[in-house]
Amino acid sequence: MKMNLDCFTGLELLRETTAEIVRRAGEESDIETDLTVRQTAILLCVYLTPEPHTVRALAAELNISKPAVSRAVDKLSVLGLIRRQTDENDRRSVNLYRTLAGVIEQKAKTVRNPLGL
Repeated sequence: MKMNLDCFTGLELLRETTAEIVRRAGEESDIETDLTVRQTAILLCVYLTPEPHTVRALAAELNISKPAVSRAVDKLSVLGLIRRQTDENDRRSVNLYRTLAGVIEQKAKTVRNPLGL
């Protein structure tokens, strides 16, 4: 499912999602939730630019290695911020997407209360 987000909505989704991860981690001290600058940059690229994304494209955009992007995506996937899906046209390629559950939940909050009041 393709989702179009403007930059403001994308940033608001990111803020709400990461805040929820921090809240949950506070309840369980063994969860590592702090994001590196690299993970944050990848997350912003995925949330604020049109989908789909690939490790190769993100590596080129950020001028870092593909293994570095893969490691960051691994962590973001575990946190539920990004999901991987095999490309239907090229089974060798994996596309990266915003998580649908997070986007739907946050989009609904924004529609119900667009100013966060």
